[in-house]
Amino acid sequence: MNRSTPPAAVATAVHRVRAAYARIAQVDRPEVWIDLRPQAEAEADAATVDARLAAGARLPLAGTVFAVKGNIDVARLPTTAGCPSYAYHPEADAPAVARLKAAGAVLLGTTNMDQFATGLVGTRSPYGAVRNAVDPRYVSGGSSSGSAVAVALGIADLALGTDTAGSGRVPAAFNGIVGLKPTVGLVPTEGVVPACASLDCVTVFARTLPEAERALAHLVSPTGRALPSLPQRRPGPWRIAVPDAEQLGELDPGWADAFAAAAIRLADAGAQLLPVDPTPFVEAAAMLYEGAFVAERYAAVGAFLDAHAGSADLDPTVAGIIARAGGIPAHRLFADRARLDALRARALASLADADAMLLPTTPGHPTLADVAADPLGANARLGRFTNSTNLFDLAAVAVPAGEVRGLPFGVMLIGAAFTDRTLARIAALLTAPPLPLAVVGAHLTGQPLNGQLRALGGRFVRTTTTSAAYRLYALDTVPPKPGLVRTPDGGAAVEAEVWQLPASGLGALLAALPRPMALGPVELADGSHVTGFLCEPAALRGAREITRFGGWRAYLTAGTPTTRS
Repeated sequence: MNRSTPPAAVATAVHRVRAAYARIAQVDRPEVWIDLRPQAEAEADAATVDARLAAGARLPLAGTVFAVKGNIDVARLPTTAGCPSYAYHPEADAPAVARLKAAGAVLLGTTNMDQFATGLVGTRSPYGAVRNAVDPRYVSGGSSSGSAVAVALGIADLALGTDTAGSGRVPAAFNGIVGLKPTVGLVPTEGVVPACASLDCVTVFARTLPEAERALAHLVSPTGRALPSLPQRRPGPWRIAVPDAEQLGELDPGWADAFAAAAIRLADAGAQLLPVDPTPFVEAAAMLYEGAFVAERYAAVGAFLDAHAGSADLDPTVAGIIARAGGIPAHRLFADRARLDALRARALASLADADAMLLPTTPGHPTLADVAADPLGANARLGRFTNSTNLFDLAAVAVPAGEVRGLPFGVMLIGAAFTDRTLARIAALLTAPPLPLAVVGAHLTGQPLNGQLRALGGRFVRTTTTSAAYRLYALDTVPPKPGLVRTPDGGAAVEAEVWQLPASGLGALLAALPRPMALGPVELADGSHVTGFLCEPAALRGAREITRFGGWRAYLTAGTPTTRS
């Protein structure tokens, strides 16, 4: 079943809940859920939200619905961590859940997951394999599989997951949505069944970056990990470290080209791309499961697994990984910590001049059959780029970056701890739609200021003209510029180029625009209106009208303009 567009905006929380349950029935994906709340209960909560809004309460997330990964406590629902016999009944919501509810979001239920958050595939669950939202022959990604698919299918607006090795990013990439993995400690992990307690993060899934950021803002703890003094960023464009494709190892067909295209989009948006060697990141990634750090998973649930060995609801792959971790000697952990410290020093040194590092979220996208044939190998491959993030104490955001062979392709940006907001701003360059800009003078192709547009990520779209409602004047500036003004009568069509700029680029252009130039709506020959360069009328006193030339370039060709400063 193909992914659907999200439900249309609705007027009340009750309407949104009804739309969510209608969508649940429509997509028929029961494997997404561990415990789905009865619709009547969710509607009752939504009615309370609507009543509070009517009474004047401030509820920023009112009208949204959310889902919660099955290892995060929800009051009055069992916390299973993907294992029915492990279930317990919490008396209170985990802080992350409580904060979304307090902001007006309505909970739908708890979602399926790779058991005990051990996996990146989404198939290691007695509740069934969670199929991909776009093509059910493929894995959804784990371990936060159900949460990601609930968002991708348009059921939930937001969903909580967890991320130790990439579980908040791999499912986002495979289902074409956004996954925010905050700095460790920014969002409280109380009420979360640990995978590796020292590395775990609560994460957010959403269909768009602004939605994910808005939710994360409500989750961050004011009494959590203290914000350190970060180095002062040097001025200039964003600096993004990008490995060469041959340094990334084997990728699925088409993925290297898709990754290169994402890097080009960042460069076109004005970012400076820097070379980087990903070797320390990849080597550390292998240590998460192949080294001694996996012993922390045994510390979390090993005693339960020992007491329930052979239980029918234990996933054999998960049980095997955790059971083997119980025999790792302590001296190996200390040796691995020393090696990790050395790799982390190399990794951070390689990013010293960069604001972020761009990577494919995964090397490829396996089918359900691929994972069934090689459960350990397929899973290990998926963590090549994600496993090291929390080991190195980094922040990350995963965003869609197009499609390959009809399936979503995703990239992630990683950066130092507490660069969460910076990463989101850079990711917006990949996700925000470009804005059109009409230019008629010194920013035209080949003219002195055209480089400003290109430096801000501008792309040429087409040459056209304005509608026949404008006059053009030669201004007294250096470099020479024209002034375009709309006139109620006696105007003419003026040559124009339409460019596309990222929203951040257009904002930077406006901030640096000198008087008497201004940005405002310009009507084009086809009747459409786009933002374009205009001129303050006061600057036209004594300026030469050049409308009859039909455009700035034609005027320059015909004669030498005034160049007084």
